Amino acid sequence: MSEFPVDDSIDLRGVLCPINFVKTKLKLEEMDDGDHLEVFLDEGEPISNVPRSVKDEGHQVLKVIKETDGNYRLIIKKSG
Repeated sequence: MSEFPVDDSIDLRGVLCPINFVKTKLKLEEMDDGDHLEVFLDEGEPISNVPRSVKDEGHQVLKVIKETDGNYRLIIKKSG
């Protein structure tokens, strides 16, 4: 359970770069400013690149959580 209310979620485990960022960006475009998106990512390149790219787009990465299976969960706040 996250301390941030999650408005939508997308599971991108198994999705390669840069497609995982593209899908994250498209999902954020569907959301309202201030909404929180939960994104599930693989370790390695995805967790290195997606948070950086999201920040470059002007959004906030509120939390990065390493899951017990070695994958990651991001909480992103959409910024206008």
